[in-house]
Amino acid sequence: MEGRKYRVVIAYDGTGFSGWQYQENAVGVQQVVEEALAYLEGGPVRVFGSSRTDAGVHAKGFVGHFRLTKPIPPKNLVRATNSRLPDSVRIMKASYAAEDFDARLSAKGKEYRYQLYQSDIMPPHLAPYWTFCHRPLDVEAMRRGASFFVGRHDFASFSANPNRELETTVRTVFSFDVRKAGPRHTFIVRGDGFLYKQVRSMVGFLISVGKGNERPEAVKELLDAAAPRTARVETAPGRGLFLWKVFY
Repeated sequence: MEGRKYRVVIAYDGTGFSGWQYQENAVGVQQVVEEALAYLEGGPVRVFGSSRTDAGVHAKGFVGHFRLTKPIPPKNLVRATNSRLPDSVRIMKASYAAEDFDARLSAKGKEYRYQLYQSDIMPPHLAPYWTFCHRPLDVEAMRRGASFFVGRHDFASFSANPNRELETTVRTVFSFDVRKAGPRHTFIVRGDGFLYKQVRSMVGFLISVGKGNERPEAVKELLDAAAPRTARVETAPGRGLFLWKVFY
């Protein structure tokens, strides 16, 4: 296929989607983006994404690449595509991409943020984007637990079965911060890549630590065991998770 390769940054509210990936029996973000681009191209367009996101998960800085035969300048592409997309999905930025650029394979790392609201009452307007917790949380204990995730480890105990073969469950976490501003707790994790439901599993366990149900040192024990995940490691709900940024 001739034409130009494009690189785009996509933001989306994942509430009404089954995730990024195209699916036969549900609507993924990939599908609506491809349909909008196909209208401009006058034919099918395949968008390759930087990663997969689960149902209900949001994105601020998802990256994709695709090729068009129509000579559309990036600035015009942003405006024209957004006019065909639902309000919950937006192309934030577009540029021409080098021929060897690949949204997934060229990525050097990703940043995810998880948002947790701890209070007696959850403000309704925050409900789609923040997970609610009414119990008090020990922030310092969660920070200590998060510190054990940093480094290169086997994260088998903090991931779910993706129903596909994996070469390895070893990943590197560059940093893991837990920030608090009033009732708002934000978990910020950066790494070279993440396994299926890894971020939500890590956050879920840290919430258990914050509640006093687990010790911070239990993170290290589970990492060292590198055993398949059990019910002890809860998966935090998808609605609090954002793919924040992809690094190249």
